[in-house]
Amino acid sequence: MARPDWTWAYEGYEPAKERLREALCTLGNGYFATRGAAPETHAGESHYPGTYVAGCYNRLVSDVQGRDVENEDLVNLPNWLPLRYRLRPADTSPGPWLHPDHPSLVEHRQWLDLRGGTLSRRSVYEDAFGRRLTVEQDRLVHMGDPHLAALHTVFTAEGWSGELEVVAALDGDVRNRGVPRYRDLADRHLTAWETGTEHGSTVWLRCRTVESDIGIALAARTVAACGPGQNGGEHRAAPELLARGTRQTLLLPIAPGSPTVVDKTVALYTSRDPAIGSPLRAAVSAVGRAPAYPPLLASHHSAWSDLWQQARLEVPGEPGRILRLHLFHVLQTLSPHTAELDVGVPARGLHGEAYRGHVFWDELFVLPFLNLHLPEVSRALLDYRHRRLPAACRAARAAGRVGAMFPWQSADEGREETQQLHLNPNSGRWLPDHSHLQHHVGSAVAYNVWQYCQATGDTDYLYGNGAETLLQVARFWADSAEWDESLERYRIRGVMGPDEYHDAYPDAERPGLDDNTYTNVMAAWVLARAGDLCRDLPENRCRQLFEQVGADPAERERWEDISRRLHVPWHRGVISQFAGYGELAELDWDGYRARYGDIRRLDRILEAEGDTVNRYQASKQADVLMLGYIFSPRELASLFQGLGYELDDATWRDTVDYYAARTSHGSTLSSLVHALVLARVNRDDAWRHCEEALTGDVADLQGGTTEEGIHLGAMAGTLDLVQRGLTGLEIRDDALWLSPALVPQLSKFRVRLRFRRHWDVDLRLRTERLRIAVPDSGRPAVRVRLDGQTYVVEPGTSRWLELPDEV
Repeated sequence: MARPDWTWAYEGYEPAKERLREALCTLGNGYFATRGAAPETHAGESHYPGTYVAGCYNRLVSDVQGRDVENEDLVNLPNWLPLRYRLRPADTSPGPWLHPDHPSLVEHRQWLDLRGGTLSRRSVYEDAFGRRLTVEQDRLVHMGDPHLAALHTVFTAEGWSGELEVVAALDGDVRNRGVPRYRDLADRHLTAWETGTEHGSTVWLRCRTVESDIGIALAARTVAACGPGQNGGEHRAAPELLARGTRQTLLLPIAPGSPTVVDKTVALYTSRDPAIGSPLRAAVSAVGRAPAYPPLLASHHSAWSDLWQQARLEVPGEPGRILRLHLFHVLQTLSPHTAELDVGVPARGLHGEAYRGHVFWDELFVLPFLNLHLPEVSRALLDYRHRRLPAACRAARAAGRVGAMFPWQSADEGREETQQLHLNPNSGRWLPDHSHLQHHVGSAVAYNVWQYCQATGDTDYLYGNGAETLLQVARFWADSAEWDESLERYRIRGVMGPDEYHDAYPDAERPGLDDNTYTNVMAAWVLARAGDLCRDLPENRCRQLFEQVGADPAERERWEDISRRLHVPWHRGVISQFAGYGELAELDWDGYRARYGDIRRLDRILEAEGDTVNRYQASKQADVLMLGYIFSPRELASLFQGLGYELDDATWRDTVDYYAARTSHGSTLSSLVHALVLARVNRDDAWRHCEEALTGDVADLQGGTTEEGIHLGAMAGTLDLVQRGLTGLEIRDDALWLSPALVPQLSKFRVRLRFRRHWDVDLRLRTERLRIAVPDSGRPAVRVRLDGQTYVVEPGTSRWLELPDEV
């Protein structure tokens, strides 16, 4: 049994909570993941056994209110889990097929071993005659070999003897049915099923996606051993081929004191995989080479051990246990295997079908952590964006702009995948979706390029793919900015900010808002960094780059001008979320809380009442305050100063308080952002938001959304909250800059970082001091900046530093 602080366990069986537990007990390796559904169950109200391969999308057309709507989805692939069983006692007829929903279940427990990367279950069934069957099962999705998975099941009889009938299956008759809001849409993504057998006890299933034509193949080997110490010989399953799947049946002798063991090993490949002849041949060969379960488990544990060494974050108590679960799920979605794939950051992980598996801006919350632990994964995720840079440039041209306009929702091709309509479950109405106007996603892409290169010192990337991406985003913003003579400022019109509630002005005929502050400030930052990059680039490379992107060198002057003269709206002494925000009506927050209780999705509540959130000063999530999440107080004040505005501490505190009182936190990211921002300006309130950020998924605070897939950005963001937010960690000028802003409940922790070419730089924080240790190597010393002082830590040494009194 794993240590309690490395275990995530559920006692008892609760059907109403099963889908949530399935999402949180998902196992994966960066290549594919499988939800933690019981192998005895089928998709239904309480269960949803989904398997997803990173980057495996398919496009279908649905009829919504007489309108053709096209959506691209991450595909639910054939289910490799099915393993059902029943008792066949001597001298009586077979019993019923057993499963957790059967009334004979008398005990149930399941747990994740986070250190070892396994999901275990122990279930006990007892029939009316006192016959008991104990089922102990371990599951893995191999972290070393990304194509392998296995089930190891031990059956123990008590009070009876006879046979145990076990049926193992591969089920290709699956659909995308994991999100109730999507159930009126087309969901059959697979076609052309074929099944077959190979030597021994191997069966296989192959099929293809309907439109993207991705070939998928699974092969399964099921064997059993019976008798004391499993000396009763190996039993191989008898295969049965079906139209859309396979079955293998075993009749196994069982008696008290003589456990029966069944091992099912599976290999999964797709035609997207490199260096294979065919997915089927690769799957059959891989499952044939796979060792028996004990050595397979040992190699899986070894791979996880290596991974945990690269991503260490130690926080005591219950917050630390939750953070470890969050890190576990981040690593299962974005592992070292991700570095070999052409995939982005799926907002809901590989854990379900919400958001259709699309890529939004979540890498903004994910990469700051990965940059200092798995930078090769960060680079691969940036390459996903760069490969789709041509698509972003085409989108900009179609909108009448130059440069690159990255999509709010991306999938396989890099085109805009944001839905045209979305369903309000409160009213049952399908409504226009304008969130494609969130062009700020391009700034997130550019920011991630810059921060990755700052963290790693990877100038090859910065001067190559990174420079091309950054400059194209800058060109888009420069072309989007319009001069307003009355303000003597540049303006960016017709956009949406991160808030997402507001997509238009009240009673406006067109969607879009003017001068969203987050959008404008981030655009100014991008333009300024593009200028810095051009000054740093060798002259020949700079000229080559401008020719490559089709830019005129004279554009640099316009970038500089716009970066200093973009408009930021204000009202009543605080920063406005967008121009005109302060003129909107105030909402009766107390009244709505009294009427509805949970008002996180205030937009749905108001629409169901025939009203619109566009009329009110009410935000779904942090918008202006996102600037305080991304930038340190010093950076943010400098940005505003560069734009010609003064932003002192008092004004920023007033702005934080203003929006904190007008935010419904309808996104899991909102509490995360508020936690970090408030840690610097109002620590009494910071911990409440920290708690909400930590428990957002494990307690399903958004009310039924986590069962459709975890919120990967929020999970990774809590890691970044500790690593970067509470330490004030910045990497610039080839040094680690620290400015701690601790909250009492998270004032003691330890993190290991990869800084430039140093591995395992150890950072420990206590209430009053900080320790930094640099492992021995022949590399240069690490420079640390803290409270205006510079400290040098030589390799092979450590140093304690006193924290400023105000921390």
